[in-house]
Amino acid sequence: MAQVMMKELNKKYDEVHAVKDVNLHIRDKEFIVLVGPSGCGKSTTLRMVAGLEEITAGEISIGDRVVNDLPPKDRDIAMVFQNYALYPHMTVYDNMAFGLKMRKFPKPEILKRVQDAAEILGIQELLKRKPRQLSGGQRQRVAVGRAIVRHPQVFLFDEPLSNLDAKLRVQMRVELKRLHDRLETTVIYVTHDQVEAMTLGDRVVVMKDGWIQQVGEPLELYGKPANKFVAGFIGSPAMNFVEVTITDAGGLWAETQGLRVKVPPAHASRLGPYRGQTVTLGVRPEDLHVASGNDPNEYTFPAVVEVVEPLGSEILLDLRAGAHAIVARVEPTVRAKVHETLRLALTPDRARFFDVKTELAI
Repeated sequence: MAQVMMKELNKKYDEVHAVKDVNLHIRDKEFIVLVGPSGCGKSTTLRMVAGLEEITAGEISIGDRVVNDLPPKDRDIAMVFQNYALYPHMTVYDNMAFGLKMRKFPKPEILKRVQDAAEILGIQELLKRKPRQLSGGQRQRVAVGRAIVRHPQVFLFDEPLSNLDAKLRVQMRVELKRLHDRLETTVIYVTHDQVEAMTLGDRVVVMKDGWIQQVGEPLELYGKPANKFVAGFIGSPAMNFVEVTITDAGGLWAETQGLRVKVPPAHASRLGPYRGQTVTLGVRPEDLHVASGNDPNEYTFPAVVEVVEPLGSEILLDLRAGAHAIVARVEPTVRAKVHETLRLALTPDRARFFDVKTELAI
């Protein structure tokens, strides 16, 4: 297996600057996920690593080789696409063996590699079938198997689960994680689904408009987002954002129409210079709960219930605090009615503050 290095990587299509100064070190045997909204440059970055897109500027190395000018077949990588791209007239066995046959591998070696990959993926009984006889999940396994038989240095996955239904996606996430632990390969995985990114990645790279916003372990991105974009993108439902003014009245307070809470002690020193200014307060839905007698008054505020979404294990409440829409994730035992006014409490040390102009975390 091999590490992958990207240095000052750029990609331009005429006037469109799709990837901007990407610097990334992917360690040997690491499962790294590139995540972001459509058009953020994640798939373009992956395709440059694969050799399917020409690099405008910068350098990519796989192992100890710079691969900028190498064709895809010489980069020792294997790629699994969103479209499984199986040959419809070939059996599963022939689809998985095709790349090895083209490279003139001996038949006994091809047989061994295909059987080994089929066993890992649990598709031994499918080897004689044609793709049209397979379900979406089975086709996806065949596409992964075709990559495994290559024994590449790096696996590249471009949104491989997006064609599957929700239940199968969850199942395949678990299988891909098991597969990585078993094969101990370097994996670069692209997705727009932040849940996929959080559950699969050893580290996650969040991208927006061609720039890397933050690189870190999943819980680091969740707990310590570098900016407002990362805070809003990671986590489901998304973080609540409210623009508040920092006032000084026996300590620092964050206030706006319909909401006034004390600035938690952990943030007080950093927010001191923002007295009299507007900042963005960020609170995750899971860090809000219906206030009880144990919650200090300075961290509670009233809100009117607009929608109740019971999900079984939890309830999502869509509320309005003054002019601000807020989502709270509460216990399934909470009995809330539409138009009812509740008192919500926030978990002080989980609140986040962002500069309004730069959107960077304060």
